[in-house]
Amino acid sequence: MDLRIFTEPQQGGTYDDLLAVARTTEDSGFDAFFRSDHYLRMGDGSGAPGPTDAWITLAGLARDTERIRLGTLVTAATFRLPGPLAVTVAQVDAMSGGRVELGIGTGWYDDEHTAYGIPFPSLGERFDRFEEQLAVLVGLWDTPEGEAFSFDGTHYPISNSPGLPKPTQRPHPPIIIGGGGAKRTPRLAATYADEFNMPFSSVADTAAAYGRV
Repeated sequence: MDLRIFTEPQQGGTYDDLLAVARTTEDSGFDAFFRSDHYLRMGDGSGAPGPTDAWITLAGLARDTERIRLGTLVTAATFRLPGPLAVTVAQVDAMSGGRVELGIGTGWYDDEHTAYGIPFPSLGERFDRFEEQLAVLVGLWDTPEGEAFSFDGTHYPISNSPGLPKPTQRPHPPIIIGGGGAKRTPRLAATYADEFNMPFSSVADTAAAYGRV
């Protein structure tokens, strides 16, 4: 069993704060450091000094740690286009020597979208985009070097991409999908995920969700 540390830096924290936690995680024998991917604090408090970008943070930690695995719980599909995200994750994976995991979801926190000018479509469209993002990410990473990847998507059409750079982990970094959705989430997890994550849920609810996958 892996023991992993999870942080919520949108509540307020600098890179140096996160680095201190990550180094303590590593020095204490834990297996991984994960962080949320949010731009706006939740609940009470100012959120000062402000959020830190998840993937810039992980890029820094890739160089400033040696052993622990690094990942997001979870990156919102609404925040980034799938092609550039594939490049980012592959590069951070290479920088870390193959220690990255991508937790990714539809995006749910509408207030942070309006606070930072990020479009927040309907739940149905967010799931449509999420499904296309997963197909694009895996397609770009898994396309053999020297071949091209194309995708006839409604939201993210792609033509003749070289699918570079490739991540260090092959065929690609582990993908984590989670949530309580009863229909599309289990199907997408079964299709694309290496891990299904059920945060802050009872044992009974978690068992039921795993049963749907």
